[in-house]
Amino acid sequence: MATATSQTLRFQSPSLSLSSKIPLSAFSVSLRPQRRASRHLVLVVSAGLDAKPTVLVAEKLGDAGLKLLKDFANVDCSYNLSTEELCTKISLCDALIVRSGTKVSREVFESSAGRLKVVGRAGVGIDNVDLAAATEHGCLVVNAPTANTVAAAEHGIALLAAMARNVAQADASVKAGKWQRNKYVGVSLVGKTLAVLGFGKVGSEVARRAKGLGMNVIAHDPYAPADRARAIGVELVNFDEAIATADFISLHMPLTAATSKILNDETFAKMKKGVRIVNVARGGVIDEDALVRALDSGIVAQAALDVFTEEPPPKDSKLILHELVTATPHLGASTMEAQEGVAIEIAEAVVGALKGELAATAVNAPMVPSEVLTELKPFIDLAEKLGRLAVQLVAGGSGVKTVKVTYATSRGPDDLDTRLLRAMITKGLIEPISSVFVNLVNADFTAKQRGIRITEEKVILDGSPENPLEFVQVQIANVESRFASAISDSGEIKVEGRVKDGIPHLTKVGSFDVDVSLEGSIILCRQVDQPGMIGKVGSVLGEENVNVSFMSVGRIAPRKQAVMAIGVDEQPSKESLKKIGDIPAVEEFVFLKL
Repeated sequence: MATATSQTLRFQSPSLSLSSKIPLSAFSVSLRPQRRASRHLVLVVSAGLDAKPTVLVAEKLGDAGLKLLKDFANVDCSYNLSTEELCTKISLCDALIVRSGTKVSREVFESSAGRLKVVGRAGVGIDNVDLAAATEHGCLVVNAPTANTVAAAEHGIALLAAMARNVAQADASVKAGKWQRNKYVGVSLVGKTLAVLGFGKVGSEVARRAKGLGMNVIAHDPYAPADRARAIGVELVNFDEAIATADFISLHMPLTAATSKILNDETFAKMKKGVRIVNVARGGVIDEDALVRALDSGIVAQAALDVFTEEPPPKDSKLILHELVTATPHLGASTMEAQEGVAIEIAEAVVGALKGELAATAVNAPMVPSEVLTELKPFIDLAEKLGRLAVQLVAGGSGVKTVKVTYATSRGPDDLDTRLLRAMITKGLIEPISSVFVNLVNADFTAKQRGIRITEEKVILDGSPENPLEFVQVQIANVESRFASAISDSGEIKVEGRVKDGIPHLTKVGSFDVDVSLEGSIILCRQVDQPGMIGKVGSVLGEENVNVSFMSVGRIAPRKQAVMAIGVDEQPSKESLKKIGDIPAVEEFVFLKL
């Protein structure tokens, strides 16, 4: 017994933080050589088949990372580039590595003329990269989110303690020849409530360390799982409760439209008088003018800041010069260990992406775990080829607007991640009829741009969930077909496939069952079922030295209509195809290139 669950693909902002690698063959070659079938998972490849790719390193990177890059690519280390200089250089580069000081704008992606395939951000935050533009141009953006996690958390705790005990101010006072012990009496951390705003990697590490200092830790993060917080003794609360009850607030959130100036006059007014604030996240999450007013009024007793809206901040900044502010010059990741770790992490991510390996730290592609990728690998190839077959069956002049994808599985509806498969079907549908390169990064955007609506349905089958999928089916509605037999009983072009022994197979065309390996290309023939047909078609192909790799016949009933699916290694000439069409019992045929 089978049950079905459906979902409609909804196109959301391309700036969502997501991650994975993509199986594409000859993916970034600007000259678009003839594609050949591949069973390898590929994200991007370099601009030439033999030449090394070029990586532009626009900000200082640790030696260990540079060595990894130079072993694989031509590396151009050009620092302090103006926007104009960066735009000039980028058209010659396959990858770009930046830190926080270089703005990778839409203009940069447009200037790359399609060659730029990977942008690596040596650090966590990606607010200096235009993710929407990167996605539209099919450019993967990767970051290095783990190497500096501990360093940033340690710096947050250092600022917390230094602020509480007036370390920076007392140090300056002693060096000025003063001895003001009574002026710099601090506050204890034990028993105080710390609100961690943003409970990701850094925020959770700060919470662990604060717990070790005897603090009561609460956190706000709309995306954090409550069980992970409870595991380290942290209570998740709403935003207003967090800021209203905290003695100390530590910020660890990305800078987005939703978090920009999240601490402002209104939110400061809701805080406990005498609250102390630490920010090692992004300067823009605090309204700096409002913070000065809160410090002057006594609502905020002290602030310790490592990041600022403008970096470096103006020399006459009221915030920087405020006596109650401890400031450091964006040192969150500035330990020797973190710098080398970030350099290695981003170099490995960029090189891996250029090689076509898993980009686990991608931020503008769906996050697909490596074990899922391994399991889905043969189905990824199947998905793209079904998309290619389906779109080639559409008659000229028929616009593809409505596509339905059906996944048959013995697993539960939530146990099958289909995003990568959907992207590959989209790639197969669009690339044969356009000059656009499609990958996991830009698949949804490209489909939306062309007005293609893709719906997905999962059919739940009885049986063992050992295999992720039993079959994948692609239907295109409201179009005419070059091969009438590909039209199903319900009126759509329909192709269906399975994976057998790791090889994708076409198993249904329209209402006809077939079984042909999806390697090379395919000839589909509708014929009258009679003896000798396989021999006649095979003889025509043999005369031209076209090798037949696989042949299958599906029929309605003996001596009735049948569909022959023939796998061929080479493309037959027009003359040979005409000879096949001239065979009396052949009613229609079509050649489909994979």
